[in-house]
Amino acid sequence: MNLNRRSMMLGAGGLAALAASPFAVQAAKASGKIASVGLQLYTVRELFAADPVATLEKVAKVGYREVEFGGGGYDAMDHKLLRSTMDRLGLTCPSLHIGYDALLDKFDASVAMAKTLGAGTVVLPYMVDKYRNAEAWKAALVNINRFGAQLKAAGLGFAYHNHDFEFTTKPDGVSLFDQLVKACDPDLVKIELDVYWAIYAGQDPQALIRSLAGRIYSYHVKDMRADRSMTSVGSGTVDFAAIFKLNAIAGVQHFYVENDQAPAPYIPDITKSFQTLRALRF
Repeated sequence: MNLNRRSMMLGAGGLAALAASPFAVQAAKASGKIASVGLQLYTVRELFAADPVATLEKVAKVGYREVEFGGGGYDAMDHKLLRSTMDRLGLTCPSLHIGYDALLDKFDASVAMAKTLGAGTVVLPYMVDKYRNAEAWKAALVNINRFGAQLKAAGLGFAYHNHDFEFTTKPDGVSLFDQLVKACDPDLVKIELDVYWAIYAGQDPQALIRSLAGRIYSYHVKDMRADRSMTSVGSGTVDFAAIFKLNAIAGVQHFYVENDQAPAPYIPDITKSFQTLRALRF
């Protein structure tokens, strides 16, 4: 997620099911607005690591009703406590980030954690440098497909979250992203499209979305200043209304605010993004 995140890899049932249901997705498409704005908790990782319960309370107070766990040491926390806190606050966790090594070495524990937190989808958030060559990436894609099949058997969905390197690294002249899309079964491996990183890598987001029709599980939503740095949604130059008009094509179920470089004290930043997306019409 973050330029500095390289070493940090790693919902109550009825409400979560409603949020992920085709009816909810169709309602969002028809209304031209986002029905439920989510937050990737990596944005507030320093707060979350220090006091996860108080942080979830602050997130809920802003108005968020969906959270996606990632970073902040959540994987080593008391997941039953996190779940009971979410239930108390009216929060759900449609998906969470679990690193490649954890899926390789601690698959059963990862599934148990996801289910305890009420997640319906596991997202692979990042691939470290050693996998970004032709041979290692090809081998990793075999595992990524296998993760998707195993998670499906366990009753969970699976998605891959992009950064910029998947588009800009091109062993044998084909980008890592294009290799992933071609090699992975679209029924098993969806995409969590980080709009900022795609644009940062020089992609046309609307053309990219069209090329991934029906395959995008969720968006990570952060804005970009003129100097290409990250900022809260509404404080930059990205035309999210134009992008979200393609939701009927994309098949997106969730919209997660994320600012990898949000400034302390963090809550004003996520509040600005939340208010902007709640007011957005497309």
